[in-house]
Amino acid sequence: MTLLAHGVTASDANDELTRDALAVLQPGFEGTTAPAWLLRQVGEGLTAVGLFGRNIASPEQLAALTAQLRAERDDVLVAIDEEGGDVTRLEVRGGSSFPGNLALGAVDDTALTRDVARELGRRLAQCGVNLNWAPSADVNSNPDNPVIGVRSFGADTHLAARHTAAYVEGLQAAGVAACTKHFPGHGDTNVDSHHALPRIDVDLDTLVARELVPFRAAIEAGTKAVMSAHILVPALDPTRPATLSPQILTGLLRKELGYEGLIVTDGMEMNAIAGTYGIERGSVLAIAAGADAICVGGGLADEATVLRLQGALVAAVREGALPAERLADAAARVRALAAWTRQARAAAAPGAPLEGSAPGIGLAAARRAVAVSGTAAPVSAPYVATLAPVANIAVGDETPWGVAAELAALVPGTGSGVFPEGATAADVLAAAGSRTVVAVVRDAHRHPWMAQALDALVAARPDTVVVEMGVPRAEPRGALYIATHGASRVCGRAAAEVIVGV
Repeated sequence: MTLLAHGVTASDANDELTRDALAVLQPGFEGTTAPAWLLRQVGEGLTAVGLFGRNIASPEQLAALTAQLRAERDDVLVAIDEEGGDVTRLEVRGGSSFPGNLALGAVDDTALTRDVARELGRRLAQCGVNLNWAPSADVNSNPDNPVIGVRSFGADTHLAARHTAAYVEGLQAAGVAACTKHFPGHGDTNVDSHHALPRIDVDLDTLVARELVPFRAAIEAGTKAVMSAHILVPALDPTRPATLSPQILTGLLRKELGYEGLIVTDGMEMNAIAGTYGIERGSVLAIAAGADAICVGGGLADEATVLRLQGALVAAVREGALPAERLADAAARVRALAAWTRQARAAAAPGAPLEGSAPGIGLAAARRAVAVSGTAAPVSAPYVATLAPVANIAVGDETPWGVAAELAALVPGTGSGVFPEGATAADVLAAAGSRTVVAVVRDAHRHPWMAQALDALVAARPDTVVVEMGVPRAEPRGALYIATHGASRVCGRAAAEVIVGV
């Protein structure tokens, strides 16, 4: 017999236990076509695959890729992290055609949010994607949050709740399962769980009244999946992060909130888990705690990872560390969602535009989300200075953002430059010369170097136009101040239109 991993052998690779262990995994892979190993695993029982920006070149290519997967298994779950706004995988190289959650929250029109999510879902469904790791239901109560920010509908609990529900309804109307995240709420953190384990030290009453309200709304709206957060919440469990906590996943989410759908973990290779428990032990603990699907593949994207995790789950059952019934229940929930998506795909007829949606709905929504203070004379040949912080991992640094390209399309002769951490107003002024400066920032309140450069720039050039594309927290500054509530391509276009007076 050939040993594959942790006690899984070639002779028993197709038995019920090993198939269940394979079914609960949501791995990623490299490339824009499905590798042979992935197709083989899908044929052997892998029920879900995760897609990332590296897997997508065009809608046509993505449709061909998902068709490859469905040739092996018609009901395979093809998952993606497509929030729209700053977090896009469909349009990773050009920027999203949709504003993100904060922009939709700023408009505060739930019908618009529902229509935007429905149109986004339609585009996903056309490409063969049927599970979206979105929306973020986190209440961004900590303005210094380094990982949520514009991914949240806002800091108001009830606003976040009503838009979370609308988003779930719109997305699922297109036949794409929503995965509401990050339970029990990642909004009050000051640490990025990609790097370390965040801790939320609030009392139970605050959690119930603030963090849990949007998740209740998502459950009532029928969300098909919920994603756990890699956060420590001592009021709920003083020792284990939510992803690994029976008290949080089974006790709170299942029993108290009455949720019966799929529970998906956030990426297990994130350092909050990988750096503390390791992905193999973490995966076993997550399934034992009540999770049904293990998301992995953002950084680990090979067959060896799949076999390691499958083997760890099988070994845990055989050693008595994980009840076989719990693993079987998790696998059954994955397969049940796969069956729902197959039926929903047929019912939604994603090939045709949905009533109430239109290809331009994203730009229309971005225009409505813009907030403007002050006035400025029409600009000619301006200089766009983008003060660029290091992008968080969820957003990625490969997706372009800002207003330079959009403004250049409207105003011939527009110049531009990107100024990374540590840049000063003097650097910008030296590059701009006598041209009007359009200073573009992202969460200026979180980056002292950026705020200092901006203040000095406005002091030196009172006619400076300021565009804030993150969470607007500081007082408006500059002759014209534009808050877009997000940095997607359409948000940049909306800001450029304001600058030129379109």
